[in-house]
Amino acid sequence: MVTENISNTCCFFGNRKINETEELKTQLHEAIESLIINENVSLFLFGSRSEFDKLCLESVTEIKEKYPHIKRIYVRAEYPVITDLYKAYLLESYEDTYFPEKIKDAGKASYVERNYEMIDKSRFCIVYHDENIANSRKSGTKIALDYAFKKGKKIIRFPD
Repeated sequence: MVTENISNTCCFFGNRKINETEELKTQLHEAIESLIINENVSLFLFGSRSEFDKLCLESVTEIKEKYPHIKRIYVRAEYPVITDLYKAYLLESYEDTYFPEKIKDAGKASYVERNYEMIDKSRFCIVYHDENIANSRKSGTKIALDYAFKKGKKIIRFPD
């Protein structure tokens, strides 16, 4: 479970669909590496369900070869209790996983509450929010982004 100081922590969230380009991959990689070098970030919190989450996990995993001390944590929005088999599967990609107790009865809001949990536990948020992708309804990413601003988090936003 997350035990490190939030000053050393960064979370990721973003639109389900993204415009994945080589430029985005490069900028994301540079932003993550800069946080490790300049801000001593060593803990990265991940959700799921989006192309951006997948891209961030790929980038952090690649960077981990150069900085083996960093940790990838998967924050579950589903399955408060998981089998050993599922945990072993998750630990192929992450150093740890946990289910925030406060979202146990959140129902349909579990993903919003999970994002709040990650934001609360982080100093930095790397976000992909494209107004053109998020349609007229208020997207989960927009809700999380507004919350991160309200909480005074340092936000690195894509596309810039």
